[in-house]
Amino acid sequence: MGILIWLIVGGICGWLASLIMRTDAQQGIVLNVVVGIIGAFLAGWLVSPLVGVGTINQGLSVGSLLVSLVGAVILLAIVNLFRRGSVR
Repeated sequence: MGILIWLIVGGICGWLASLIMRTDAQQGIVLNVVVGIIGAFLAGWLVSPLVGVGTINQGLSVGSLLVSLVGAVILLAIVNLFRRGSVR
């Protein structure tokens, strides 16, 4: 059940992050899910202890979703930086 939640939340966070970073037209649903899952993992590992919010493994909440979204946006910014030489 945990993997299914990671896929759903990862897909939603990856899609929202791609809309925020304006890269939605360049990537498909698979890349959205991958970016969302990796971003949620990294944010849960790095950002979550800093702000004191639980991860999506500990239960879905607004805080955990926002932390996952921030992680996906940061990951997309890093990918764009290496791909294009700029964040956008």
